[in-house]
Amino acid sequence: MPAFRISRIRRQGWLVSGLAVLLSLLGMALCWSNPQIGAPLRPGLDFTGGTQIQIERSCPAQSCASLGADAVRERLSGLTLPEVAGQPAPRLGNVTVQVLDEGRSVDLRLPDLEPEQTQALLAGLEPLIGQVNPEQLSVNTIGPTLGSQLLKGSLVSLLVSFAAIAAYISFRYDGVFAGLALLCLLHDVLITCGAFAWLGLLRGTEVDSLFAVALITVAGYSVNDTVVVFDRIREQKRSLQGMSLSDQVDVAVAATLTRSLYTSLTTLLPLIALLLFGGSSLFWFAVALTIGIAVGSWSSIGIAPTLLPLLARR
Repeated sequence: MPAFRISRIRRQGWLVSGLAVLLSLLGMALCWSNPQIGAPLRPGLDFTGGTQIQIERSCPAQSCASLGADAVRERLSGLTLPEVAGQPAPRLGNVTVQVLDEGRSVDLRLPDLEPEQTQALLAGLEPLIGQVNPEQLSVNTIGPTLGSQLLKGSLVSLLVSFAAIAAYISFRYDGVFAGLALLCLLHDVLITCGAFAWLGLLRGTEVDSLFAVALITVAGYSVNDTVVVFDRIREQKRSLQGMSLSDQVDVAVAATLTRSLYTSLTTLLPLIALLLFGGSSLFWFAVALTIGIAVGSWSSIGIAPTLLPLLARR
């Protein structure tokens, strides 16, 4: 028998995963009940529509005057933007503000603004933030119709990818194996979403179309890692007929453990590089992948194989 036997800690593993799933469901429920969010996750500009302005202040890194997000919000709430084409100007009382790079950069998420209103907003912020570097100014606008289409497209792509994965593993394995692989997929995606639900509640982190891409990637990784362990269990079934199924699982997990850990680590290395050097646009995409791959590695080793002996007896 191998020195490391996953069956010895299976109950502790189930408890940890169960608590993580419950916390994820609680976070998503709190997001849904929050009137400012109204969804399981805080939707970003891609899905809601609006204007994103990224401002780079014209000052050296060490000499920028101190700037806080609350001060920017207070300044914005006191601004009155001009009306355009007879339409009332949007209110700026509920704006998402992020101050980055030690105060050098400011990221604003606002309602849909016309160009004249954007210029008025920048002029109104100048007394607080100082001169803006025009070469580093970025203004992105997504209309509410396009945002709705992006949300529907992301949901459809997620459902289609999950359905395709379910069809593949159902064709390749029997019902118990396929059910466990799908359970692990749901486990990994749910915990990843739960982490972002809590981030949305506690620090206002939003999800965008890249988050949907991250979930699809996590789902594919989760199934691939689980299939490797299942294949080893099937391959050794004849040679280990004298052992109980629980012991067979221990042997299979021990045989694939090094491979799974190396695969996870080599996958995480470029994600760590993205976290450190990828900039703000890719940061949360990398965070979602890092959480999903870490959870997926655990579920393929500690959840799916350990549940197999329990379900196979029934």
